[in-house]
Amino acid sequence: MKEFELKYGCNPNQKPSRIYMQDGELPIEVLNGKPGYINFLDAFNGWQLVSELKKATGLPAATSFKHVSPAGAAVGLPLSEVEKKIYWVDDLADLSPIACAYARARGADRMSSFGDFISLSDICDVPTALMIKREVSDGVIAPGYEPEALEILKQKKKGSYAVIQIDASYQPKPIESKEVFGITFEQGRNELVIDDTFFQDIVTKEKHLPKEAIIDLTIAMITLKYTQSNSVCYAKDGQAIGIGAGQQSRIHCTRLAGSKADNWFLRQSPQVLNLPFKENIARADRDNAIDLYIGEDYMDVLGDGAWEKVFKVKPEVFTKEEKRAWLNKLDHVALGSDAFFPFGDNIERAQKSGVKYVAQPGGSIRDDNVIETCDKYGMVMSFTKIRLFHH
Repeated sequence: MKEFELKYGCNPNQKPSRIYMQDGELPIEVLNGKPGYINFLDAFNGWQLVSELKKATGLPAATSFKHVSPAGAAVGLPLSEVEKKIYWVDDLADLSPIACAYARARGADRMSSFGDFISLSDICDVPTALMIKREVSDGVIAPGYEPEALEILKQKKKGSYAVIQIDASYQPKPIESKEVFGITFEQGRNELVIDDTFFQDIVTKEKHLPKEAIIDLTIAMITLKYTQSNSVCYAKDGQAIGIGAGQQSRIHCTRLAGSKADNWFLRQSPQVLNLPFKENIARADRDNAIDLYIGEDYMDVLGDGAWEKVFKVKPEVFTKEEKRAWLNKLDHVALGSDAFFPFGDNIERAQKSGVKYVAQPGGSIRDDNVIETCDKYGMVMSFTKIRLFHH
């Protein structure tokens, strides 16, 4: 297949639309459905991300993409009982490594992952397909599918769920191009390899960087490589837990990603785990209720006439003081930035979300202030000397 015709481009008025190869054939096969323009952008960016994560860590990897940035990315480490519960997979008996990877990727920011496009580094097995089956998702790309898993996925969205198989051996040309306003841009592909040697230039007083932290920093930086810039990523226990994408100011990236990391951890608190949801409430409604409950607009779900639609009994308010006390337990979080931190305020915000390990390019005229702020909190920071902008 040399080209694939699309229904339309980014928007319905943008026609005609297609993807095609100037030389050779497309490295994909559409096994079900008809993916769209944005679906393919998410699929190809996501595939690169999970492929690199697999190579860097040796673990199966998954990502959940929305609007050409990841909402979550993770490797296939086993899930704790609490993680199973907050990711809504505690009722599934068999969780393979690739299924665990997707549970983590989807579960990091379930609000943003609603209607995602999934990328898997490994063959999609039945446990992963069963997990995908019950989520609101647009499609999936993987190097292969178990026959039964494929049949499960073909039943989604009344048979229209997009299923793409990619040739895992495909290697693009080293030069890439795109058109903007009729003008062609050309550059070398970003083929930078991020591995455990990437973080050796430690500039803080604290030098100890354990293996687990290196894995988390690797996940953060590879995730940033395929996230619309400016971008910042918090990671812990083998997964991204907060991604701030496409912000003009770096501190806004750090705050956005930090608030998502905070929400991820607040969902593990007893106040949230014990919420008395009504039976048979939709998964999306449950996610929305939790997001409101742990946020500043909690009365939107706890007010009279609102809580009755969601809960069996009215929960107590999760106070600001209680939330802060719980968040103080979050620690050993890794933080990556796609470009240098210009001020120490980013570090000040990061420490409120339990950040212990930082990786960023360095090179700011205020590097000394950033290092000093890290030292104040006993953080470990490495300078990568490499910017990872993605547009």
